[in-house]
Amino acid sequence: MEEQWWKGELAEDIHHTLRMKELKLPLYKACSPQIGMRRYFIDVLTVLSNHCNHCPTTRHLAIYLLDLFMDRYDMTAKQLYIISFACLLLASKFEEKEDKVPKLELLNNLAYMCKVNVVLNKQDLLTIEVLLLENFNWNLCMPTPAHYIDYYLYVSVGEADLHNGWPITSPTKVKDFLEKYAYYFLDFSVQDPTFLHFRPSLIAAACVCASRICMQVSPAWTMQLEFLTCYSLEHLAQCIEMMLIYYENDINEASNIKKQVTTQYQEQEAVGNLSYQATTQVLFQQPSYHPLTQHSATLSQFQWPVQDLCSAYRESLQQAHRPSSLLAGSTDSSLRSYSALQASLQPSAPALPIQTPFAMQVAFGTEHRHCISTVCGTSYFSDNHSYAAGCFD
Repeated sequence: MEEQWWKGELAEDIHHTLRMKELKLPLYKACSPQIGMRRYFIDVLTVLSNHCNHCPTTRHLAIYLLDLFMDRYDMTAKQLYIISFACLLLASKFEEKEDKVPKLELLNNLAYMCKVNVVLNKQDLLTIEVLLLENFNWNLCMPTPAHYIDYYLYVSVGEADLHNGWPITSPTKVKDFLEKYAYYFLDFSVQDPTFLHFRPSLIAAACVCASRICMQVSPAWTMQLEFLTCYSLEHLAQCIEMMLIYYENDINEASNIKKQVTTQYQEQEAVGNLSYQATTQVLFQQPSYHPLTQHSATLSQFQWPVQDLCSAYRESLQQAHRPSSLLAGSTDSSLRSYSALQASLQPSAPALPIQTPFAMQVAFGTEHRHCISTVCGTSYFSDNHSYAAGCFD
């Protein structure tokens, strides 16, 4: 069909021809044994059609051919897959240009992408196509609501229309939003087989009217639209009511999903905050032990004598410039150093009689010199020596 025919000079004639054709459409009885699987196969056809960039008329015609064929025959699920692909192939050959007609390899690839366990071959596909054409008397000129929608949308917004009670300042923008609503309702109409009991032109007109109601464009139905579609608001009332019920249910479902997502996000955020607080408490909690206020008896027993030992050792180093002071010289200085060292090491309690030499090792960090580790022996402090030993060398 010519692109954007609704804008051409033959738009009225084409619309009249479509209206005459729809009077001869086959009667839909809704008695298919597989009617419960209808929604699934409609979704499959929608995915395949969108992947091939088909126009809405191709998708709606393919779905309509599938509905009519299912209404007449009892088929298995595998046969329904092949019939669905054949309906899409016939609809694309009738509505689309040649470059948009899917090839056999593409159909098999799309079937694999949709996880459909069906592999088509050329002969089977040709056989099914002939079977479909024979059932429809080789006539695929079957108007669907998608064939009328653009013609009605072309005059869907008038100069005298009001939006929320105010004049429309941008008719083009309002028409764009109205078109989105109309196609939204158009997609709803193929999901429920109840709409097949209405004429396709009436469904298209009801989509436009329901869109105007949702967008609060008044009046809901103008005289121009009534003259163009040949339907009054009373004719459209039942179909519009069904669409608005679906619309309200869809809005409520979307609102519930939004609330669930928001609740889950808040719960996750609360758990994250609790986890953060627990981690912070573990990292920065007050120590459970009490700091030492006084040095223990053992530490005080060894700390000061060792410091005095270091002081005595430094004094001995200061006198190292005079060789006789340590090795052969002044007896007074040696005795003075020895007396200071011996006095610093006098215990507060009576000394125990020790007959054999003993060793003492003390490690501390009070002063960064090489007196960190100290080893002392009684042999260095016996009566045979009159000088301080170099115990830090």
